Amino acid sequence: MLNSNSIGNKIATARKKINLSQAELAQQVSISSQAVGKWERGESLPDITTLNRLAEILGVDLNYFSENFHPITIGTGTSEVTNNESLTKQSTESPVGKVEKKLNWDMSKLNLVDSDFSGLKNLHEKFSSSNMQRCLFIGSNMSGLLLNSNNVDGCDFTDSDISKSQIQSSNIGGNTFKNCSLKETEFLKSNIHGCDFSDADFTKTTFKYSNFMKNIIANTKWNNTSFIEMQIQDIVFEGTLEDCYFENSAFYGVKFQNATLINTFFKNNKKFKRVQFIDCKVDKITYAFLKNNQADMTGISLLS
Repeated sequence: MLNSNSIGNKIATARKKINLSQAELAQQVSISSQAVGKWERGESLPDITTLNRLAEILGVDLNYFSENFHPITIGTGTSEVTNNESLTKQSTESPVGKVEKKLNWDMSKLNLVDSDFSGLKNLHEKFSSSNMQRCLFIGSNMSGLLLNSNNVDGCDFTDSDISKSQIQSSNIGGNTFKNCSLKETEFLKSNIHGCDFSDADFTKTTFKYSNFMKNIIANTKWNNTSFIEMQIQDIVFEGTLEDCYFENSAFYGVKFQNATLINTFFKNNKKFKRVQFIDCKVDKITYAFLKNNQADMTGISLLS
C-alpha cells in the first residue's frame, strides 16, 4: 500500500540529497511549491504519473516510494517487489482427489524493465502499482487483465489480445499496440499519450475521465466506442466511426479526415468549433448531432 507519510518523507529525503528546494522541485514537476509541501507533510499523495516524474527528477527507482521492496530474478532480468509474498504458487484439489498445481502470480508492485513476456498465454493476473518500461508483450493473450496505477512506458504489445481489460489510473505512454484487440476494454482516469494504435480494434471500448493525446490511430476500428469526460488532443480520426459516442469531452488540435461517421453521437463537447472536418461523410442523425454541438460543418457532406 502507498502510505502518504512514508512517501512524503522519501520525497523530502531524496530532494534534500540532491540539494533541491521545494520551489525548484515544484518548478520541474510543473506544480506549486505548496503542493510539494503537502506531499512532504503527508497531507496528500502524487498520482502515479507524477510519482514516475518525481523518480526521474530525484534519481531514484519508482519502487523507492514503496515501504519495502526486495530484488528478485525473473528469467534473465532483475525485478523488484515490495514484499516476499508478491509471487506465490497455490495448489487446488480437484473433485476426484487429484491435486492440480495452479500458478497464481500477483504481478503487483514490480519494477519490470527490458523484460520479454512475448507469447504469453492466458495471462489474467493483476498488475497494480507496477513500473513497466521497454517490455515486450508481442503476441500475448492478456484478455481480462487489470492494470491499476501503473506506469507503462515504451512497451510493445503488437498482435496481443487485451480485450475485456480494465486500465485504471495509469500512465500509458509511448507504447506500441499495433493490430491489438482492445474490444470491450475500459480506460479510466488514465493518461494515454504517444502510442501507436495502428490497426487496433476498439469495438465497444470505453474511455472515461482520461487524456488521449498524440496517438497514432491509422486503420483503427471504431465501433460502439465511447469517449466520456475526455481530453482528446492532436488526434486524426480516419476511416469509419459507427455507433460511437462523444460526450463532455474537450478537443484540441483534433481532425476528422476522410472519415465516415454513422449514427455517432456528440453532446456537450468543449472547444468543438475548432475541430476540423476534412472530406467527411455523415448520415442524417450524425449531421444533426454535429450541428447541435456547433461543429464547423465545412468539409462535411451527407451520405446519399
